[in-house]
Amino acid sequence: MKSILVVDDEPRIAQLARDYLEHAGFAVRIAATGEAALQAVRRDRPDLVVLDLGLPGLDGLDVTRAIRRESNLPVIMLTARDDELDKLLGLELGADDYLTKPFSPRELVARVRAVLRRVDAGAGHAADDVIRAGDLTMDVPRMRTELGGRSIDLTPTEFTLLAALARQPGRIFTRSQLLDAVHGVAFESYERAIDTHIKNLRRKLEPDPRRPAHVLTVYGVGYRLADERA
Repeated sequence: MKSILVVDDEPRIAQLARDYLEHAGFAVRIAATGEAALQAVRRDRPDLVVLDLGLPGLDGLDVTRAIRRESNLPVIMLTARDDELDKLLGLELGADDYLTKPFSPRELVARVRAVLRRVDAGAGHAADDVIRAGDLTMDVPRMRTELGGRSIDLTPTEFTLLAALARQPGRIFTRSQLLDAVHGVAFESYERAIDTHIKNLRRKLEPDPRRPAHVLTVYGVGYRLADERA
């Protein structure tokens, strides 16, 4: 049974999320502060964290930074409707997805399942399922990435996004198509999040992220992985 940590200082919201996630078959723990969240992450090692950004004291952005320093634990952010800057900053810090309050608890369950499917993406693949594109190697079952022999740590969403590009080097993907690859469905309002994930990938992959050589922008269309065979 997968375990979920729900972090929110509003008891009603935390309990609502817990009820729906438990009904969906997850084991759920609740934390009301950032400090308690980090203690629970280190003690209980959950499979995913649902994290409100607007926590008092140690806020959700601080918690995300701390988590990313220690692991690639999947994080879904909960944000207020007008916190566009916080959404983008949270994604840049390595969050995998976000939902805007007020949110549908059924959509929360769907998003949790989608992110966990990315983590388990290798379960249905053969042990030798390895993607190679130029000097990029991606071991899908183990979610390991190397570029030129250098190990690259990617979040589950970053890994899924890069794998979609790497399976077809040179192919141009629209943001909508990349969202479909990541979520299993395209959400128009989340297309801007793809740009942030691409920015994170470039920061990890490129010698000079301002002049990318691997993940390329096709202006007015989307993105493609450089095809070194061309």
